Amino acid sequence: MDSSVTLANWRTTPYSSQSFHNVDKLIPVSRIEGPEQACRLAAELQSLESLFFKDQHGQKRQLPEVLDSTATRGLVVLQKGRLVAERYSQGYDGTTPHILFSVSKSLTGAMAGILVDKGMLDPESPAIKYVPEVTGSAYGECTIRHVLDMTVSSSFSEEYLDQSGDYIRYRRATLWDPTLPGKDPGTLHGLLATLSRAPEPHGEVFNYLSPNSDFLGWIVERVSGREFSSLFSSLVWKPMGAEANAYVTVDREGAPRTAGGICVLPRDLARFGEMMRLGGKDILPSWWVEDIRHNGDSGPWKKGDMVHLFPNGRYRSKWYQTGHASGAFCGIGIHGQWLWIDPRREVVIVKVSAQEEPVNDDTDMLLVLAFEAIAEAVNQRPQAELRV
Repeated sequence: MDSSVTLANWRTTPYSSQSFHNVDKLIPVSRIEGPEQACRLAAELQSLESLFFKDQHGQKRQLPEVLDSTATRGLVVLQKGRLVAERYSQGYDGTTPHILFSVSKSLTGAMAGILVDKGMLDPESPAIKYVPEVTGSAYGECTIRHVLDMTVSSSFSEEYLDQSGDYIRYRRATLWDPTLPGKDPGTLHGLLATLSRAPEPHGEVFNYLSPNSDFLGWIVERVSGREFSSLFSSLVWKPMGAEANAYVTVDREGAPRTAGGICVLPRDLARFGEMMRLGGKDILPSWWVEDIRHNGDSGPWKKGDMVHLFPNGRYRSKWYQTGHASGAFCGIGIHGQWLWIDPRREVVIVKVSAQEEPVNDDTDMLLVLAFEAIAEAVNQRPQAELRV
């Protein structure tokens, strides 16, 4: 990574093409150690070069063009656990951890499920039972379930381009933005404890707020008595057979940004997705994975501001349920990070990207159609040479 990439520009084009797989050179991190030997991915590569599908506007689109136009840096596709497609571009070769942004939330939600299964965490308990420091904040009267399902009533504003309000204060506290001269950036836990309550009751509206997932990371560390990175390594990353170490960004006190700071190899994210597709593989609790796939209240989702993406969807324990006939569920991160799991077609798709805009609704809807087309194609085609 060259010297032109700084903490002030790392999330913007063209710098993100270097920074998104070099986050540890900009921000303090805590390592998530992998095993000595990875779980091997058998390969039966297929060609997706000529895959066409119709977009949301009825226009015919070819997959390679869509991948290029959405700044795709890595695409990994598994079908029945076999690697059937893999593609890297824009100076990225898939051998260094790439930031997941909010797909991190989905990994954190799965980690919480292990603690619930062990009887260490009760989703229906008040959050202050575990972290009394947030008494008086937006989290003071919510339950763990509200935190898991993004139904906390909070006045925090998730404005990614904000330069003066909550979000820039949040990024400075997590060391994602430069500290103002002569100013104390604060800490992640300090910020969480000061977030104020919104007027509506908890549990009523799906309100997508990243600090909720950092708060979940705090809860995980508190109830386990261990650092998130160490716990995730021993309970998930090593048993899963990850190919490489991962890491998560931390603030000056070592608090992990579990909402968006996890960085992994695309292949390892695909391994994680395959583990979810198979119901946890005795690493994650199978009942927790089933709960993510099939439970949750659609009422708050329909009142939220993402219902356009999945009109029949839900949000459960940091995962999106699409409501599609395929039963697909997914994790989504800004700038084009995706983990798409299609149980019916037995397909897992990972896309890591450096899209210029943090969020673009039209692009998201296009990619959802692309993932459905990929899943259908690899489920039908015979083995062939990869041309994507």
